Amino acid sequence: MRKPIIAANWKMNIGPKEAEDFLSTFTSQLDNITDEADVVIAPPYVSIPAAVSALHSNSGVSIAAQNVSEQDSGAYTGEVSTMMLKELFVRYVIIGHSERRTLYGETNALINAKIKKARAANLKPIFCIGETLDQRESGKLEEVLRSQITEGLAGIDDKDMKEIVVAYEPVWAIGTGVVATVEQAQEAHAFVRSVIADLYSGELAEKIRIQYGGSMKADNAGELLAQPDIDGGLVGGASLEPQSFLELIRAAVAAG
Repeated sequence: MRKPIIAANWKMNIGPKEAEDFLSTFTSQLDNITDEADVVIAPPYVSIPAAVSALHSNSGVSIAAQNVSEQDSGAYTGEVSTMMLKELFVRYVIIGHSERRTLYGETNALINAKIKKARAANLKPIFCIGETLDQRESGKLEEVLRSQITEGLAGIDDKDMKEIVVAYEPVWAIGTGVVATVEQAQEAHAFVRSVIADLYSGELAEKIRIQYGGSMKADNAGELLAQPDIDGGLVGGASLEPQSFLELIRAAVAAG
């Protein structure tokens, strides 16, 4: 049985002081939720220290970075290395988010290099994949996903693959309020798992957690998480307020 994983991607929102206030409220109402689901918060870089400080050592909440460099150090203005994140007690890192791909031109090869660098530092990648509306409507969904998975995971062995979370995000359903139907989401997740099985093994593929990253909210989380191949959510807008994020996590746990 795969333990659900719910990750909040705050994107370029919530500064250090607001992060402290958010997590003070959030952790006070967590109860035993983290026994039933892994909860991850991905603040902007500048808010990571405040978020780590605000979390109680026994809260069970992990911190993620929203991105990481494929380089160790050097003249890379604006970049942050895996070792810097490790010093801040970061455990996860989001890699290949659709906004990094579309707005900043990140390629499958670059994403692959970042995944390798993260695993070398024992960080857990949240590896994002997904198709645009044009790609879906032109019948290229499976082609696009297979390419992203195959090229993004090139050279990743079984041991490291076990530490990777995959996040399927239909790009056309992010920040638009449009949600893929439950059937569309399940179908895509099942296909992703089949590609992983082709690359590795069916046994390993059954252990990999695949999140849904398309406008998940409290009112649809339960139905989505009830699907056999959907193991969590990479949550954007609904994670920016403590109460709405708590409600979403509770709905996800109840579905399990």
